[in-house]
Amino acid sequence: MAFAPFDITGKVALVTGGNGGIGLGFAKGIASAGGNVVIWGTNESKNAAALAELETFGTQVAAMQCDVSNSEQVESCFDSVLADFGRVDGCFANAGLPGGGPHFDELPEEDWRRMMSVNLDGVYYTFKTAASHMRTRAEAGDPGGRLVGTTSLSAWSGAPRSVHYASTKGAMNSMIRSLAVGYARWSITAHTIMPGWIDTAMKEVSFNNDSFVDNVRIRVPMRRWGVPEDFSGLAVYIMSDASSYHTGENFLIDGGYWLF
Repeated sequence: MAFAPFDITGKVALVTGGNGGIGLGFAKGIASAGGNVVIWGTNESKNAAALAELETFGTQVAAMQCDVSNSEQVESCFDSVLADFGRVDGCFANAGLPGGGPHFDELPEEDWRRMMSVNLDGVYYTFKTAASHMRTRAEAGDPGGRLVGTTSLSAWSGAPRSVHYASTKGAMNSMIRSLAVGYARWSITAHTIMPGWIDTAMKEVSFNNDSFVDNVRIRVPMRRWGVPEDFSGLAVYIMSDASSYHTGENFLIDGGYWLF
């Protein structure tokens, strides 16, 4: 029998915030390798456009409108995924609000709460629902699963005017390390993916600033911005059996920026 560790045919991945940027990069990689994919997003037109791209790969795909900051919506949408796809093998918690804002002492409480509700509570609701499904499967004799969160370099470095954003990403790192240890007995692995400077809509304002580009891109050893496709192969590896004994990893995808 041929050794095919990266064959993910028939596996099902859920990608929140999967209608653009890094999330769509995950989804396209998984679909191109034979996996089935469900994306969640709040923007219906972006969902439809992303779904059209994913349908070209010929696997089972779907897009659902879901606000991850609403626990009832998360549970309802997850039930719909199970009804349509039968299972979830990998859950990528990628949905989130961008950073930026005033000085910390001028940050309105409603901005802090909104950031927490999407970037942290949303991950909690999503992972709690997915982990429950995966553990139930495992206890019935069908072990395995993947929990993957998109964090940020701001979890490690100082992030002026993004304290609320950085706080959610640092917390997510700790959450996922704990999940990696707590769920390993059921062959459920957990990882964080920490992007560097990636050319997505979330970074559009910065990348249109000539001063930012001149001062930051030169600090990236690869001398280019990352693109969503840089995350496609990693998603396939994580979903595949090749990663079954690999857990608790912090995948730094930044073109060498942090090292330099």
